[in-house]
Amino acid sequence: MTNDVSKRLAAFDCCALSDTMDRLGLDGCVTGLSAGLPGRRIAGRVRTMRLAAGSPPPGAPVRHLGASTIDAAETGDIIVIEQPSAIDAGCWGGLLSHAAVLKGIAGIVADGLVRDIDEIRELSLPVFCKGYTARTARGRVYECATGEPVQVGGLTVEPGSHVVADTSGVVFIRQEDVEQVIAVASEIAAREQAMASKLSAGETASSVLGASYEHMLKKDT
Repeated sequence: MTNDVSKRLAAFDCCALSDTMDRLGLDGCVTGLSAGLPGRRIAGRVRTMRLAAGSPPPGAPVRHLGASTIDAAETGDIIVIEQPSAIDAGCWGGLLSHAAVLKGIAGIVADGLVRDIDEIRELSLPVFCKGYTARTARGRVYECATGEPVQVGGLTVEPGSHVVADTSGVVFIRQEDVEQVIAVASEIAAREQAMASKLSAGETASSVLGASYEHMLKKDT
């Protein structure tokens, strides 16, 4: 069922989905995360990981951040990471990416920096993040929670929700909103396709991209 939802959502780019969220009055669009593989779109169920600044507290089990999240993930999932802001450290890297690819994880969305980006690109693992660094997480950030709500771009993202990411942005969709989002996105995409066909047929930009486009998000247009 989850894979079916992901395939249906993957039919829409993030611009169409952002318009859909506006139309429905829903929050979910995040701007400012760069695509490690521009031109690639991913869609899947959210697996969450939250990081904290510093080192694990005394007595905490020693583990590599991200490993338990990968182990818990299923094929097609997307790992979504919250990292404290303004910390120059990688919240994701090359070895984690190797493990993720082998597990069938569809991609990574990180509200933080990523290291080993050249290696990640060679693995063809889509990663969306704030930027890149060579600095290790050791002594700078550690995994404090998995499978709990996280903050990304000021939004609260629940595990088990859905995410679509492409070069334009990232859109998070709650499970209970998926069907209405798909329905409205289909309508908006059809309108845009119809307008593109009119332009191709020789109609002027002013006539095609007038009131019809400007009132795209109104239900009665």
